Amino acid sequence: VNRADNHIIQSIALLDQLDKDINTFAMRVREWYSWHFPELARVVSDNILFARLAIAIQSKSSLNEDKLDELEEIVNDRSIAEEILEAARTSMGTEISELDMMNVTSFAKRVISLDQYRKQLHGYLNNKMSAVAPNLAALIGDQVGARLIAHAGSLTNLAKYPASTVQILGAEKALFRALKTRGNTPKYGLIFHSSFIGRAGTRDKGRI
Repeated sequence: VNRADNHIIQSIALLDQLDKDINTFAMRVREWYSWHFPELARVVSDNILFARLAIAIQSKSSLNEDKLDELEEIVNDRSIAEEILEAARTSMGTEISELDMMNVTSFAKRVISLDQYRKQLHGYLNNKMSAVAPNLAALIGDQVGARLIAHAGSLTNLAKYPASTVQILGAEKALFRALKTRGNTPKYGLIFHSSFIGRAGTRDKGRI
């Protein structure tokens, strides 16, 4: 493989970190903009969608019928766009200065940019997994497969592991704790996130 699996290890580590960071930053945008337009958070639950709307709306006082089409294009639903417009008219949020709004929207743009990069990175990881470990990707998915490779240290190490080790890979702490306390040992580690196990019944999860 010529250590191409190293790129997979770095990519999945970055992808997991981006997931955490984007979630944290998006929640910060939500909190910050909600001082001005708190009702928007009740209408829109998706954080990235919220950030896009914050950039499009900016000052709620400037929101009128002319912006309905733009709002509809973002949320893909005319009724939600109308609900946002109605909420802006009766909003109880505080007015904020132009400088404050500029900082809120600038941060929201960074969050959206990070989300777009995350999607690009996910596509890159998919392509890498298809080239380096196509069987593993087809069996348990790109991300779970990449996490197994990262945890094992390389694809070669993972290939050498017995099935019992692969099964609990990622649950070592729980295993040693169970052995120490003579409790129940874990049935699975990282592979728990595989769709095969997710779809299985409670009785069959350990067997799979």
